[in-house]
Amino acid sequence: MLFYYQPKNAFISDSNEQLIQTYITVRNSVDEIIEVIRGFGRTEEDYYAVRGLQTDDNVIRAAKFIYLNQLSYNGIYRVNSTGGYNVPWGKRVNYQFDFENLTKVSNYLQGVQINSMDFEDCIDNVGQNALVFLDPPYTHSKVLNGFIQYNQKVFTEEDQGRLSSLIDRIKDRDAYYILTNADHPRIREIFDKHDNIIPITRSSGIGGKNAQRGEYEECIFTNTNLTL
Repeated sequence: MLFYYQPKNAFISDSNEQLIQTYITVRNSVDEIIEVIRGFGRTEEDYYAVRGLQTDDNVIRAAKFIYLNQLSYNGIYRVNSTGGYNVPWGKRVNYQFDFENLTKVSNYLQGVQINSMDFEDCIDNVGQNALVFLDPPYTHSKVLNGFIQYNQKVFTEEDQGRLSSLIDRIKDRDAYYILTNADHPRIREIFDKHDNIIPITRSSGIGGKNAQRGEYEECIFTNTNLTL
């Protein structure tokens, strides 16, 4: 959404500090990141060497984050209990990074505020007529309780309730929101604001070896006049 519309005076935030630090470093030091990535090989041995690389250098950390995201199995971002990236090699030996696009991203981010914080703390950045795009973690399952079970580990039902309350505060500021979420009965209940609910179906090819792929039902909740 951010890079498609490229709004002015944008503010972005995510709880993933590595992701946010990567955005900040791409904004500030994109040429250095590109140079580091060019030095990384594409073989399986190279991949695991980069994955195991430990450093406090933000440029190298950002290059590593981008490299692993592009060359890992199915583009998954996953860490273990200690925060270590544990996705296997994706066998993309001939992959070519789009450094031109990375530079364009850096240029656009010059005018964007970038922070890592809890979503509730972002409300101070919402003014009248602002548009807030919300994309919480969620998953899909063939069984109806799969959503709730997954999110007890990642984004709990309590977190969904806090997000619902944040939407109320956004509306109190005469602002607009677009929320993407799973199409699950409990989610529809939590986010029932008497606003627009747009069911959509999308394909997903991202996931681990045992992930279910195919068509999945999602919902867009919004107080805008969004049409698809």
